[in-house]
Amino acid sequence: MTNGSNLVTIRDIDVPFRRIVLILVKWSIAAIPAMILTLLIAIIGAIMSTVLGLFGLTGVPVQPTPQ
Repeated sequence: MTNGSNLVTIRDIDVPFRRIVLILVKWSIAAIPAMILTLLIAIIGAIMSTVLGLFGLTGVPVQPTPQ
C-alpha cells in the first residue's frame, strides 16, 4: 500500500430476485420499439426493391436476347 493504490475484492453481490425480474421486464419493454423500427425498415426496403424491380432499375444491366 505504499504506492497509493487500493486493491478491492468483491466476494458477493446480493440482488433480490424481484429486482432481477424487474430489470428483465424493463429490457423486454424497451426492445419493442427497436423491433418495430427494424420491421418498418425491412418493409420500406421490400417496397422499394419491388418498385425498382418493376421499373427495371435494379442496377443489373439487361443482356439483349439473341435472335
